[in-house]
Amino acid sequence: MGNWRCACALEIAVEEFEVKYSPLCQTLSRDGATLEIQIYEGDPGQWLLEVVNEHGTSIVWDEQFEHDADALAAVFTTIDDEGIGVLTGK
Repeated sequence: MGNWRCACALEIAVEEFEVKYSPLCQTLSRDGATLEIQIYEGDPGQWLLEVVNEHGTSIVWDEQFEHDADALAAVFTTIDDEGIGVLTGK
């Protein structure tokens, strides 16, 4: 699995800015759990990956991806390799 961190209790004051979301963002339901997969532009030409589980816990991958499809593939690889419980806490 790629490196990721939990940002569940983190509050950051930031200036307002427009976020460019990938059209690959989606809701995934599997094995009784639901995840919101959010892919958005990070550094120029790079994509960030964030997964929010049904408890509101945000999990953000440390690495950025060259393509939004690579970010989406990282979520599915994580779930296939380790199970959805690694992202839901179940």
